[in-house]
Amino acid sequence: HYKSVLRKNGVRVISAKETISDGPEGIILESMLEGYAEYYSAELSQKIIRGMTENALNAKFNGGCKTFGYIIDENKHFQIDPTNAPIVKEIFTRYADGEGTKSILNSLKASGIKNSHGKIPGYNFITTILKNRRYLGEYRFKDTVVENAFEPIVSQELFDKCQKRLEANKKKPAHFKKVEDKYILTGKIFCGLCGNSMIGVSGTSKTGTKHRYYCCRNAKNKKSCSKKRIKKDLLESTVLVSTLEMLKDKKLIKKIVNTCFNMQSNTSSVLKSMENRLKQIEKEISNMIAAIKQGIITESTKTELSSLEAEKNGLQTSIAREQIKHPVLTKEQIEFWIGRFQNTDITDQIQKQKLIDVFINSVYVYEDKIIITFNYKDGEKSIDFSDIEKIAKKKNSDNSNDYQSSPLKVNGGP
Repeated sequence: HYKSVLRKNGVRVISAKETISDGPEGIILESMLEGYAEYYSAELSQKIIRGMTENALNAKFNGGCKTFGYIIDENKHFQIDPTNAPIVKEIFTRYADGEGTKSILNSLKASGIKNSHGKIPGYNFITTILKNRRYLGEYRFKDTVVENAFEPIVSQELFDKCQKRLEANKKKPAHFKKVEDKYILTGKIFCGLCGNSMIGVSGTSKTGTKHRYYCCRNAKNKKSCSKKRIKKDLLESTVLVSTLEMLKDKKLIKKIVNTCFNMQSNTSSVLKSMENRLKQIEKEISNMIAAIKQGIITESTKTELSSLEAEKNGLQTSIAREQIKHPVLTKEQIEFWIGRFQNTDITDQIQKQKLIDVFINSVYVYEDKIIITFNYKDGEKSIDFSDIEKIAKKKNSDNSNDYQSSPLKVNGGP
């Protein structure tokens, strides 16, 4: 996401670890690598989460912010803090008896009480404590819940009494202002007459209807350009559907796939080394298990097997980390990734923005036509306004939501 924002502001992000070509297909490949990096990152997270879940089942501290009122012993278990645990119980008792959170907080500050970081307690200090089920001796990590994991500080009765009062005092959620539809071609759309960028503008009619347009920056500032503004929805829909039509060209997709595949750097030597070692370990483990089945087992065999299993787990995590740094994709993976865009819902803000970011290089708007340049070599398409206007006239009589079946179906608009 941050790379997309930087690109729209004219900033190019260069990776020292990945050699990606400056050619138009480089943008497609870079976006693809980012997507697969997210996949590998999620896979790595799952490996880490498994270890943290195991800790939770054994009521061990998983790191992060420590809980006020508890201390962590040398085995990572929770123990009652003799200094702060009584303060926690006092907070629950005072709140259950009707005292306000602000009053309790002020009195603690006056007494010189510090939070788990050794700092003055902040505004949410009291509320956070009152909502924390850990004070019941309950340990939670994602979907894992362990009751009576360690000694509780407050009783269930006192905790429930405080929750009822918190619920009663809960404020109504704030009403957020609806986010307006974004101008998804920003940074990629240019005036065909003067070459300057076009920007999003809007205006409200006498009936109160809001209309949105793309306008040449020079024309808007009343400089040396006479380019008329163009309706936002009309232009965006034309570009989006043209892109989807382009993605149906099998010969073209095959060409893009081959180009992207050949642009990738060679697999990291470190990754190859780790993968070879993993294969070797798996073979050794398999041989040891076969020996154990035949009754050949000693104390050293158990130790060696345990050591190999530990090394295997460590290598799998290291490989996942390295794959994030240097993902190398097969042609099948590239084709699959590009193919997913064929099902883009161009009524969805996030999906259509992604389609534009990946495949559109630029859009030039003239008086009689628009020229779309896609992110592949010689990828240019010219569309006459007369064709677009015919489609615009049809839109009111076309109630179908199948945007891909109509060559240039317009997505709404005034």
